[in-house]
Amino acid sequence: MKQETILCPSHHCKPGTVLLGIVMPDGRVAYSSDKIVVTDEFVDIASQGRSPEKRFRFAGKCIKSGCKQWDTDRCGVIDSVLEFAPAINGEFELPECSIRPQCRWFQQNGAKACQICPEVVTDAREP
Repeated sequence: MKQETILCPSHHCKPGTVLLGIVMPDGRVAYSSDKIVVTDEFVDIASQGRSPEKRFRFAGKCIKSGCKQWDTDRCGVIDSVLEFAPAINGEFELPECSIRPQCRWFQQNGAKACQICPEVVTDAREP
């Protein structure tokens, strides 16, 4: 049985990645419930103007130790975000997500990762 690919939910825009959602004006991500695969045409259009990662969230294959964010056996991004994020209290409905079963962050931290995930923007550099 072939193991399903684990996806990083903070990937760069390139053909073959999955469009997770759109970064809204308030900075939160509005997720797509459909798994939309990014095409060459999308990359060309999205690359005009601001960085695509400032406007969209993408998911792509987790490359583990090939990524500078990898820390021993875990993704350091979500661990760092959760360390500094305020706890979300009370009832919480998981956002719709097209990659949850394959998501590195969800596999690593469960629903806690889903609670903070809409707040994460891949490219937070100043223009």
